[in-house]
Amino acid sequence: MTNDPFSRRLPRRAVLSGLGLGALATLTGCVSSPRAQNADLSVFGGLPGNVPPEYATAYGPIDDGGFLIPAIDLRRMDVRYLRRQVAYNGPEAPGTIIIDTPTRYAYLIQPGGTAMRYGVGIGRDGFAWEGRARVQFKREWPRWTPPNEMIDRQPELEIYRGVGMDPGLKNPLGARALYLFKDGKDTLYRLHGTPEWWTIGKAVSSGCVRFMNHDIIDLYNRAEPGATVIVNQPGGLTV
Repeated sequence: MTNDPFSRRLPRRAVLSGLGLGALATLTGCVSSPRAQNADLSVFGGLPGNVPPEYATAYGPIDDGGFLIPAIDLRRMDVRYLRRQVAYNGPEAPGTIIIDTPTRYAYLIQPGGTAMRYGVGIGRDGFAWEGRARVQFKREWPRWTPPNEMIDRQPELEIYRGVGMDPGLKNPLGARALYLFKDGKDTLYRLHGTPEWWTIGKAVSSGCVRFMNHDIIDLYNRAEPGATVIVNQPGGLTV
């Protein structure tokens, strides 16, 4: 028996339920209601043959908070990193978020022996911390304030020192961010969106854990403030 508590074998209907299409259609109240539309994939040469057409909706353009997030070019995506629901038989409680940096996957544990799986990109700062933390707070279209150490390494960022970058489609934190604290202190570790969706599944030059904007919106709408986050570094899934 494998030590990996996650399984990728679920019926197709369960995989498609993991796209969050129902959640996108029914969000109300104080949470913004992004609307994923059918993407015109003709400009991308159509869907890859092994991607269900429902993904054209899940990763279509989203009108959110005054910003129009463009569709993901699924023809250029590694399909392993598209959002899906998987089976889970591990010990963590529903609501727990697991970041498995070696595989470039994030998991949100759900009731009923399942987890939502997201592809992520890991930056230099993403390898700097591991352990357990909590989601202290969440932000929609967050302001990005690069740390002084990053600005010192990249002088072109000097204009953002002390003031940060306005929210927007080019902001490195993307459409949403979850801020992780441990023992009441900021870990400086973030789960956030990115406009550079083609970096998902890769180790990139900077940042923490990046999701496609479509996926960080889905996680943001499912995850609760105070949720436990477990970060595993190279060496394998240890939860």
